[in-house]
Amino acid sequence: MLKQMEGSQAVAEAVALCRPEVICAYPITPQTHIVEKLGQLVKDGTLEHCEFVNVESEFAALSVAIGASATGARAYTATASQGLLYMAEAVYNASGLGLPIVMTIGNRAIGAPINIWNDQQDSMSMRDAGWIQLYAETNQEAIDLHIQAFRLAEELSVPVMVCMDGFILTHAYERVDVPEQADVDRFVPPFAPRQILDPQQPVTIGAMVGPEAFTEVRYLAHYRQMQALWLIPELAEDFEQQFGRASGGLIHEYRTAGAQTLVVALGSVNGTIKDVVDEMRDDGHAIGSVSICSFRPFPMKALKTALRTAQRVVVIEKSLAVGIGGIVSTDVRMALDGLDIAVHTVVAGLGGRAITRASLREAFDRAARNALQRLTFLDLKHDVIHAEIQRLESTRLSGPIAENILRELGIVADHIG
Repeated sequence: MLKQMEGSQAVAEAVALCRPEVICAYPITPQTHIVEKLGQLVKDGTLEHCEFVNVESEFAALSVAIGASATGARAYTATASQGLLYMAEAVYNASGLGLPIVMTIGNRAIGAPINIWNDQQDSMSMRDAGWIQLYAETNQEAIDLHIQAFRLAEELSVPVMVCMDGFILTHAYERVDVPEQADVDRFVPPFAPRQILDPQQPVTIGAMVGPEAFTEVRYLAHYRQMQALWLIPELAEDFEQQFGRASGGLIHEYRTAGAQTLVVALGSVNGTIKDVVDEMRDDGHAIGSVSICSFRPFPMKALKTALRTAQRVVVIEKSLAVGIGGIVSTDVRMALDGLDIAVHTVVAGLGGRAITRASLREAFDRAARNALQRLTFLDLKHDVIHAEIQRLESTRLSGPIAENILRELGIVADHIG
């Protein structure tokens, strides 16, 4: 059914269609509207046979989901930013226990300094926690990925994060196609857990494991992720056959044929990148793009095939590994091992800074001229940086960097009276 609605509301309806039995809720911007809507659906009886649990923290939210999943219930929660960091121990526990929980991440910057706007540093901080990570480019894809996520998680008994850019997607109103309940029921079968705490057949979940077995347990977690590399495209194909639209999968290629420059990114920024690719193609430039939908497991083989004929690759990163630079680009370089292809990292959109077509085009133009540095910070205010570096080098008591930069920009007063 076609509806004009907010991204968060659309995701909530998609989750409800998957018939979760336990929803654990703690509010944090920008995911709050998702659990609010789900709470309404449970309260008014639209979502039946579901317990909506208000918890006291994000750590508690995932902990309750772990307990629910371990007893055989289909469990769901959502979080963002500092909330994801607060539940970090439970994030590792959920994957280590092999529990098929689905969790939405409304991607948002992490502090300090405090920032509520979008980038992808929160989910990137958990990239090695053992969860499958799927990134939505549009609100329609966010709907579709959640439906696929429940089936993916439960077939492999692995937790899945569906990541959607905060505000850019979560709070955007657009027309989406929300599936019918009967169609989702055909795609997502009733939950049949691979492991369950049952008093009639007692087992231990979460045993102490020493050096004699720990490597083998961790290897099998890796093995399940490798299984996901073939299951994710298989589910995407099944989804397309049943719902009539392509969504999900490992990667999406856009105008890659004959491209000398290929741009790689995750999430909603791909829409802007495609606009720039179209403009530059119209002007005769050989450029295309590849959107990564599955970041964990990382689609090394598929990505290498898509990028192998390029002369250069530009990775747009909405995150930063302080001290080295790119996160996604590090994995892209690994995928291209053995190929003589330059990989450039462009860090962009941190803390919600706008990523404009003009700035992207300038970066892509420089890449085509082989004038783009291996690490670039898009639209970095160099004068502000130089002023702060000079301050740091001139006085020991240089003060807090964030406040100094705000004063440099004229955003806060020099003195508080």
